[in-house]
Amino acid sequence: MKKLSVFALCLSLLISCKQAGEKQDTAIATETTSEPAQKGTQEDEWTVLFDGSSTAAWHEYGKDTDSFPESWKIEGDALVFYPAEDETHNIVTDDTFESFELHIEWKISEAGNSGIMWGVQEMEKYNEPYFTGPEIQVLDNEKHPDARVKGKTHQAGALYDMVEPAKDVTSPVGEWNTFLIRIDRENNLGSVTHNGELVTEFPLHGEAWDTMVADSKFSDWEDFGKYAGGKIALQDHSNVVAYRNIKIKKL
Repeated sequence: MKKLSVFALCLSLLISCKQAGEKQDTAIATETTSEPAQKGTQEDEWTVLFDGSSTAAWHEYGKDTDSFPESWKIEGDALVFYPAEDETHNIVTDDTFESFELHIEWKISEAGNSGIMWGVQEMEKYNEPYFTGPEIQVLDNEKHPDARVKGKTHQAGALYDMVEPAKDVTSPVGEWNTFLIRIDRENNLGSVTHNGELVTEFPLHGEAWDTMVADSKFSDWEDFGKYAGGKIALQDHSNVVAYRNIKIKKL
């Protein structure tokens, strides 16, 4: 009888341990399967500006929102610019943005030049977005003469004419580059991560910003960099350039 009681006790303990283990395994499985859902939620914060299928989020600078220039063409998954002979055809987003992360891939032609601007205002007195919007440079660092102007402040990844990239990580001409441009006005910090490496950081307003502008070609431009919010622009600089996988996340 005593042996039977001991046996029953052991059996009871064994069942309890097994049930506890099953609960723990279930908890681990639940924990693991919850990660993709969380990641998906974060990804949903991105707004697609161009995915290779539509230019609906863009229009020609200074024109109606339903106007889009023929010199920008969808080819495969890319938006490719071909220079026109008549006038420049910059494009801007329909929407305005203040603090954001912009993901964009670009590929420049040999000796080519282009740029990505933010804080752009469409004013009748200006025919170019760079009169209001600061620019992150897109460039062939090897063959475009701008790469040797004013230090490295005209090279790819630079805050144009103001802050040079810490290093050159540009892909060869004909290959894709990736920019993650972060504009965080609350913390007064802008940055460029180029091909996965943080290369450029800069203030966005205040005394430090004013000093940078005063030392640049924009020193007497009354509306340059003065607006907290504005449109994103892709520049026509009379060279072939391609952009793809453009998306933005508001901060």
